[in-house]
Amino acid sequence: MSGIAWSGGAGPAILGRGVLTISTTGTPQRPATDLGFLLHKHPDKAQTFSTSHGTAHVFYPEASAERCTAALLLEVDPVALVRRGKGKGRGGAPDSALAQYVNDRPYAASSLLAVALSTVFKSALRGVSAALPGRAEAPMRLRIEVPALPARGGAELVRKLFGPLGWTSVEAEPVALDVQFPEWGDSRYVQLVLEGELRLADALRQLYVLLPVLDDAKHYWVAPDEVDKLLRAGEGWLAEHPEQKLITSRYLARRWGLTRQAMERLELVRLAEADDLEVEAVDNAVDESTAEFDGEEGSEKPVPLAEQRRDAILQALRTAGASRVLDLGCGQGQLVQALLKDVRFTEIVGVDVSMRALTLAGRRLKLDRMGERQAERIKLMQGSLTYTDKRLVGYDAAVLSEVIEHLDLPRLPALEYAVFGSARPQTVVVTTPNVEYNVRWETLPAGHVRHGDHRFEWTREEFRAWADGVAQRHRYEVEFVPVGPDDPEVGPPTQMALFSMTTVRTTEKEAKAA
Repeated sequence: MSGIAWSGGAGPAILGRGVLTISTTGTPQRPATDLGFLLHKHPDKAQTFSTSHGTAHVFYPEASAERCTAALLLEVDPVALVRRGKGKGRGGAPDSALAQYVNDRPYAASSLLAVALSTVFKSALRGVSAALPGRAEAPMRLRIEVPALPARGGAELVRKLFGPLGWTSVEAEPVALDVQFPEWGDSRYVQLVLEGELRLADALRQLYVLLPVLDDAKHYWVAPDEVDKLLRAGEGWLAEHPEQKLITSRYLARRWGLTRQAMERLELVRLAEADDLEVEAVDNAVDESTAEFDGEEGSEKPVPLAEQRRDAILQALRTAGASRVLDLGCGQGQLVQALLKDVRFTEIVGVDVSMRALTLAGRRLKLDRMGERQAERIKLMQGSLTYTDKRLVGYDAAVLSEVIEHLDLPRLPALEYAVFGSARPQTVVVTTPNVEYNVRWETLPAGHVRHGDHRFEWTREEFRAWADGVAQRHRYEVEFVPVGPDDPEVGPPTQMALFSMTTVRTTEKEAKAA
């Protein structure tokens, strides 16, 4: 191969093309040449693959039981690169548009190499190996070298990106502009060496994402499906990465709409992992259109229970004199919409863990067409109610309407502390179904809860015991209000607790402790 000089068989010392090498060590029992099975490329063969911007070569400079190195070399066709970029606006290659046929793309590990990597090592990226499935799932000793990696942000950024990902060693040595003229300083390229024990698939996914992030330039139009590609490649590491925002923004070519969509989905993944749940179980926008309705017997137009509940909540908030209100677990925004109609509520914040619910709420409220003055009164935020959140501190009132029953019982103490212990609004309104009333629903089978996502439904006594305990632990007073027809035998369909913060005099003992 022209343009490559090898240094002791350990990898390329200098290059004339975009090169990446992957090395591992082994034993006679687990030979290093297993790497060929995992990459689906035989060590005894040099293979060539056509890509949309040139030719990719895979070959093995060394292959023994003790040590094996696979090299991916990309020969970029500058003419094809320019031609494919023409007429595509932001989708064209920015460097090519400026420099036409003279640019660094054929000589560095740019975003083009990431695309070649995903094309040539497609099965390895998925962690699939029919021959050695157990080996594909297990971490292995890896050394990855990229002799010329464009890094906008320098060696420090390279270490910030790869450092949190499980590598025991991340070396990023700046490449001088010209070794004959050291006074010229360093170029924007680094020589990258990664060492550690990782699954091969995880290492390849990291490179697939971070090569174009460091290059900070993409040669093709960034379409909405790039969000899905990013999330697939970032599974297991991107949601918790401290540089998540920078990675997402750069990978998606700073397209704000796509970046926001990706960040929202990553936050959903993080919340789901924190609660040991599937994403689908967290992103469950609950439709209010259940069979809950009631009214006076014989009335022509029964008032839906959901509407009665909203009216009761609004009245409680007005009585409390609240003007800045949190709707915690706002769902599709029905209560937020009702609050917005009353000018006495000057700031309304809807919080929900489900991005699908928040999207529907935004559509319901017509946020994109809302006047500036109205828009200043409202904010929709993603968040989990079982974690403390500084954004929720300092409000007059918080509403938990039909929320607590969607949590597993062991998670209630966390919600209790997040709302009553950390956020501490002056007033908290909590509504929840009264399970005793379920016998009055003719269409509800005996023993069933009202909604498939309800983890529990309480009797009046159970709800009162919980609410009294919360009030005592956090210095609130609580009163109970029926919502809907108050049946003399089984009570109302909805039970509501109104918590008001108490002003407790500091005792002499507490004063001394302070």
